[in-house]
Amino acid sequence: MLFRKNAILAITLALIGSTTLSSAVLADDLTVGVRAGPDSIDPHWSTLGSQAESLRHIFDTLVGVDKDLQLQPAIATSWTPVDDDTWEFKIREGVKFHGGSDLTAEDVKFSIDRIPLVTGPMSMTIYTKSVESVEVIDDYTVHVHTKGAAATLPNDFIRMFIVSSEIGTVGNEEFNSGAAAIGTGPYKFVSWEPKGDLVLERNADYWGGAPHWENVVRKEIPNDASRVAALQSGEVDLINYVPATDYAAMQNDSRLDTFIADSVYILNITPSVKDTLPVKAKVDGVEIDANPFQDLRVREAMDLAINREILSDVVLEGLGKPANQLMPATFFGGSTDLPAREYDLERAKALLAEAGYPNGFEVDFACTNNRLPGDAAVCEALSQMWARAGLTVNANALNGTVFFPAQQAGEFSLWLSGWGTLTGEASYTYGSLVHTADPEKGLGAFNKSGYSNAEIDALLEEGARTLDDTARAALYKQVTELSMNDRVLIPTVVIQTVWAAKADTLTFEPRVDQETLAQLIEPVAQ
Repeated sequence: MLFRKNAILAITLALIGSTTLSSAVLADDLTVGVRAGPDSIDPHWSTLGSQAESLRHIFDTLVGVDKDLQLQPAIATSWTPVDDDTWEFKIREGVKFHGGSDLTAEDVKFSIDRIPLVTGPMSMTIYTKSVESVEVIDDYTVHVHTKGAAATLPNDFIRMFIVSSEIGTVGNEEFNSGAAAIGTGPYKFVSWEPKGDLVLERNADYWGGAPHWENVVRKEIPNDASRVAALQSGEVDLINYVPATDYAAMQNDSRLDTFIADSVYILNITPSVKDTLPVKAKVDGVEIDANPFQDLRVREAMDLAINREILSDVVLEGLGKPANQLMPATFFGGSTDLPAREYDLERAKALLAEAGYPNGFEVDFACTNNRLPGDAAVCEALSQMWARAGLTVNANALNGTVFFPAQQAGEFSLWLSGWGTLTGEASYTYGSLVHTADPEKGLGAFNKSGYSNAEIDALLEEGARTLDDTARAALYKQVTELSMNDRVLIPTVVIQTVWAAKADTLTFEPRVDQETLAQLIEPVAQ
């Protein structure tokens, strides 16, 4: 998944073959009903998957990935470690922005340099945390100088969207109006209505080949029932995130095709371990100053009180699998030695009593209600499971536009949200969620729990400097196991995703990152 040992000498990947879009069948219009769209047309505004998915139509990334998150060429055709703290990226020649100008190394440098300057709800500096500076060598070569060895830099750059240096200093207004929404992607921006339609038109001169559809509309329809109804009525051609309650019926409906796949997204519980909770816990109705979550016995008790089989089979109606770590165990740096999480209600009660809470305590619990399939249902089910252990957990399911800014501001004491390891390796996830929050190092950007462990920090930082894959994987495996045994975050279930389309109208192959990309959807010849 990551570059192997011989990559120290060079990495030169196949070029056009893996990325060219077939144009054997062209069609007029494709309308896709999506659960969530972008919050901005600025591709450097947010790390949310729905943001990246939408803007991949308009903008290209420096490094690409296939449906299984394997690295492949995109704007960069190859990447090579020059020395311990320098990577060389060769830039694809002949790529043009939608406005007609040529893409060069200057645009790549501008895009990387721009990331820290954009103030959005979820900072994208997790992708540039290793970057010290960018040097233009010639029109089609850049050297990225890093803060020491940065073995996973190419993986970080799968979210490095390239914008034109000609846009200068602009913000959301210019992107959202379309004035700065000038990429090199397979589709051109036409218009966007927040929480509404993103309208696109074919880029006939796309370097990877003209996409199949002339016009694409991505309709944001957050309500599951409404999205299903839109497909059944013919308002849209394809929908994502089919709810489990509709999946069985759709399988038996000859008018529809369904597609199912595992995803990289896991619903994780995060308890704040700060000295003072943002919203204090209560015992017998009275607020307490102590933070119960600072006691590992409390975190373990909450873990033991979770019946993951029920969450997977009943709450998610079979469209989930129990999770025992923050990413699939087979990903780089995952652990196949961690056991399945145990369900033991009596042990949970005993641990709470040992920790000084024989009658439990009361705490608020925030989660999303439109981020991933079943997130709100899992949230409510967890609240009920914890109640059986003697806890009073007040579940509050919030729209993502409310949840994420509040979560990033540190306003929650206990929360549930989805996370996908979109680079396919551990440093992305554990470096963002578990490492001590350290803006200078660019680590712990999404660690809002206050957790800090010097041993884990040292392992992550050593892994980032270790170019040998085997040694690096071993370091990250230690991080995975230490983090999970300490219940830094508590994983619950891996989400499985279902798409549905009008029967016999298009071909669609699910991706593990759950992205629904028009350029990869082919019309069926009629």
